[in-house]
Amino acid sequence: MTSKPMLCALQFPYEGRCFEENFATLQALLEQTPPNSIVLAPELCLSAYSYDKMEEAAEFSSMILPDLAKLSTCKTFGLTLIEKTDTGYVNNFKLFHHGELIYTRAKSKLFTLGEEENYFSSGNTEEISIIDVDGIKIAVLICFELRFPSLWEQIKGADLILVPAYWGKLRKKHFEVLTTALAIANQAYVLCANGADESMAKGSAIISPFGDVTIDDSSRLIMHAFDLHEIKKMRRYLDIGLNHNAANGSL
Repeated sequence: MTSKPMLCALQFPYEGRCFEENFATLQALLEQTPPNSIVLAPELCLSAYSYDKMEEAAEFSSMILPDLAKLSTCKTFGLTLIEKTDTGYVNNFKLFHHGELIYTRAKSKLFTLGEEENYFSSGNTEEISIIDVDGIKIAVLICFELRFPSLWEQIKGADLILVPAYWGKLRKKHFEVLTTALAIANQAYVLCANGADESMAKGSAIISPFGDVTIDDSSRLIMHAFDLHEIKKMRRYLDIGLNHNAANGSL
């Protein structure tokens, strides 16, 4: 991966559409992203919250995994999928890198207002950590997890925080303020991807360590370069102790 990969947030409607149609949309957008980019899709972008089709969604997820891995050739790509485990259905984040699945974990904080706890098993918060991908320390907060300060503590020192979301438009300001604050507080880049259905907040964006926001609610693809030097510069001139976390926070 180059020193300045392109960060790419995908933003498209997918509620009520068939799984195959959503996959075709995802594939078309991924093909527009440059080599060596880091791409994030909205939460459950292939199935949405298909509570009436959980088994079908899980089967589709299992079937499509090899194709998703292939789409990550020459890039890094993350999304969440409905999957079935021994404990029940989970909302699993998957990170693919250069054709291989390198990281997975289940959403740990389920959204009560969306009745998620009635359909999904929650993941373990201890699995929320920092992973190293070609020298970039990456962490993930899935949608509602963004609201928990304790989870912000767990990912201190990350260079890039991915936030796949299905965030409603009634709380659009919350999404935009929290993602911007996350970038500023962690002196890191935040790459957030949200759904674009009528009920969704959109707000997909790339936010710099300084808090500058690249956003376009009318676009299906938002891009901005990642610059590790910007992170180092912020942490050197405004030293809040993150340099120590960056050195010791990865797996």
